[in-house]
Amino acid sequence: MIEPSTYEAVELEVEEELWTDDSSTDHAGWFCVATDPFPCPAGGCSFVAVFMTAAHLILVWENRDDPNLLRHAQRAKDVGRNPRVVSYEPEFGPSASYYAWEAAGRPVHGIKEET
Repeated sequence: MIEPSTYEAVELEVEEELWTDDSSTDHAGWFCVATDPFPCPAGGCSFVAVFMTAAHLILVWENRDDPNLLRHAQRAKDVGRNPRVVSYEPEFGPSASYYAWEAAGRPVHGIKEET
């Protein structure tokens, strides 16, 4: 019997499929947040991001002064990732509109464990 407020760790065997932005919008010229390299927090994942990402997609905003872009850049600064707002180019890698990502429930690949 599990006591109230006690959690049992359960590992599930699930094939992981990352979320994609299906809008097929060309985000060239939109804005993203470049950062110092940081690893994906998902256990066993070797992906290293150099932009603010969600599910390995570069988050983009249509306007450079979007309050959510600025908030996320500030959060990156707070944790020492040296953020820089830059114009997104498709050569950077696959992208997703921040608002499409938010509407999809903010899917992520992994969450950093508390230490």
